[in-house]
Amino acid sequence: MPGSSDVPVGPADRPTVEPPPEGAPPSEPAGQALTLAIPDAVGVLFPHRGTHRLVDLTRIADHAPSICALGPEDCREVAGRVRPRNTSVVERPDVEFTRTEDGAYLAYQVFGDGPVTLFWSEDTMALVDSWWDSPPERAWHEGLARFARVVIYDRRGIGLSSRNIVPGNLETQVADILAVLDAVGTESCAFGGFLESGAPNTLLAATYPERVSGLVWVMPVARTLRAPDYPWAAGPDEIQREREITAGWGTVAWARRWVDLWSDALAGPWGTESYIRFLATVSRRTCTPDVAMELNEIWNATDVRGVLPSIRAPVLLVVPDAEDPLDHARYLQAGIPTAEIATFPAPVLDYRDFDAVHTAIGRFIGGERRATGPEDRVLATLLMTDIVGSTRRATEVGDAEWRRLLAEHDERAKAEIERLRGTYVDSTGDGLLARFDGPARAIRCAQGIAEAVRPLGMDIRAGLHTGEVELDGDKVRGIAVHIGARVAALAHPSEVLVSSTVKDLVAGSGLAFEDAGEHELKGVPDRWHLYRVLS
Repeated sequence: MPGSSDVPVGPADRPTVEPPPEGAPPSEPAGQALTLAIPDAVGVLFPHRGTHRLVDLTRIADHAPSICALGPEDCREVAGRVRPRNTSVVERPDVEFTRTEDGAYLAYQVFGDGPVTLFWSEDTMALVDSWWDSPPERAWHEGLARFARVVIYDRRGIGLSSRNIVPGNLETQVADILAVLDAVGTESCAFGGFLESGAPNTLLAATYPERVSGLVWVMPVARTLRAPDYPWAAGPDEIQREREITAGWGTVAWARRWVDLWSDALAGPWGTESYIRFLATVSRRTCTPDVAMELNEIWNATDVRGVLPSIRAPVLLVVPDAEDPLDHARYLQAGIPTAEIATFPAPVLDYRDFDAVHTAIGRFIGGERRATGPEDRVLATLLMTDIVGSTRRATEVGDAEWRRLLAEHDERAKAEIERLRGTYVDSTGDGLLARFDGPARAIRCAQGIAEAVRPLGMDIRAGLHTGEVELDGDKVRGIAVHIGARVAALAHPSEVLVSSTVKDLVAGSGLAFEDAGEHELKGVPDRWHLYRVLS
């Protein structure tokens, strides 16, 4: 637009016009909305003070100055329906809402009529209704709609979804995604997203394999913080700088600093002044600064690497064709049995590369790829409990009273498991085994059981581990069961111990942990880092 820093378009780039077919009605008179096409762009012109103002450009913002210069005669010349080459224009879809079991409202949109459904997520920002105002972002979503029925949503706590609630942790995001899928009548589909938005998709794919036909992860990030075995993430100085920048969330100054921070990846239309101002607007639509900082901290504490080996659905990792991103992608691929890698020209995902990336995604989700591994294996969080001093207590109260106390213990424990949407698997004599599809709820259940049986004069110890299990009805088998039992055996009275895999998946749950050190688990390879639940 006039006054912006976008590159202007010269006379050679003026729109080309396809003549109306022979016998078509005359051009629309001035005062009516006109549709304009230019190479790789579309705009809608509406009458304004004797000329026509561009109010919705659905492709490249850099063409705006030349379009705004068109007068009434030019507009009448391009009246009618004109399409850009290789593009199908998607009208802004209606916003719909669905309500979750805990009462949160989730906003979503559905567009496109392709043969497959693609659930697409973005990195932190509000998506519903917002991205349609950005030409390059709209170009991205319209490209997806060329080959898929696309579903997008705003996660709880941001955008048009309920905002007066705590942002969701990974398992809550999984439940919310499934709620939206149920609302649109989709049992199984492909999932895709940028950066950290792929994290809940991995947990969903590993936990509910029957609902995932494939995963697309553009510029994947399994964790944010650098680690000795994960050098591709941000170091302490970079994390601190991002925290300082996020404190200015919602302002143009924040948007400019954020673009500068990501300058290596945000060239092209993302580096223009118009996009910086758009980004500031969308950030305000997304959430307040305190929530933005909370979302950052949740992601900084998350690590989904432990989930990746349990994914059976086909996975496409899309990265820049550069040394570090490719090394990172190959690292992730080594942990995902079904992963493929696709690249786009480094260093940025530019709008000029959209067609190539869209083609790769379309071929991937539309192909005849099949999930690998047994169909009865899923990711689950296992809770093992044990009554402390059970033999001594049984001797003190006698057999009959002990049987009564055990029956009361089981009844109260099962009530907690049901309340937190778990599955009771089996009794272990003086304890139990339960299975959950969310690790945070499994920890809350362990805490709830401890409180529920304390009036019976009982203390319990509990251990939890998240891993792949083989289902046999309500029963479970696999090494994860043995790991959970070994973790529980190391817990002290009234203590809940968890493996590092569990801790890495519950960021944002309000749970606090204390490092319990590394341990050898009897009969299990390697040393295992355990954490003590504090609250």
